Amino acid sequence: MDRDAIVARARQYAGEGADIIEIGGESTGPGSTDVPLEEELRRVLPAVGALRSALPDLWISVDTCKSEVALQALQAGADMINDVTAGRGDANMFPVIAQAGCPCVLMYAKDPSPRTTVKPVQYDDIVKTIRTFLIERKTRAAAAGMKESQIIIDPGLGHFLSSDPKYSYEVIKRLKELSDLGPIFISPSRKSFLAGIRNDPPAERLPATLAVTAIAVLSGARFIRTHDILDTRRAADAASAMVFPR
Repeated sequence: MDRDAIVARARQYAGEGADIIEIGGESTGPGSTDVPLEEELRRVLPAVGALRSALPDLWISVDTCKSEVALQALQAGADMINDVTAGRGDANMFPVIAQAGCPCVLMYAKDPSPRTTVKPVQYDDIVKTIRTFLIERKTRAAAAGMKESQIIIDPGLGHFLSSDPKYSYEVIKRLKELSDLGPIFISPSRKSFLAGIRNDPPAERLPATLAVTAIAVLSGARFIRTHDILDTRRAADAASAMVFPR
């Protein structure tokens, strides 16, 4: 909650190559608990305001499933919204985004709430399931007035898909099959599916994160959400040079 510390961290990330800083006021991981609206606003709005004042050219994303948080964050200077429920968590989210005209990430998740769970869900065809879901959510977004150009898609990874890691790997392998639905946003950073046979802890998953990042960029991903900015930026730039040679 220290505004100076928030700005210092954002400056560090921008210097390491971040194009967008994402701010979130609640965890969506397994075992996390709901955060009341007032508390989420208390956490998010000062951070948005501090970054907007100190770094006027930096893009700010806010990770929330509450339309009121999205509305007030956009009014405070945020540029885009990332909703892990893809509008399922709050029926007013799509109208707010439509009125603001800002980009919004719509993510696939096996659970309808923002709290993901540790369940080994099985799929006949994971990519087909994701496509069907995202098409339905895009249709709902359009009905609320959102334009195609506002929508960024996230297929979800890790526990958002299943506690069985094979599905996350299959999504990365088949990422191109989703490219017609919009710009692709993925978040592989330190996720459990990267633990491997050694069951590496999160702090030791950077090599696997970078490998998946490079493959995702080669497969058309345009947004990579990460904890490790400098290394991920270098890996993404190297992969991007193969896709978009100078």
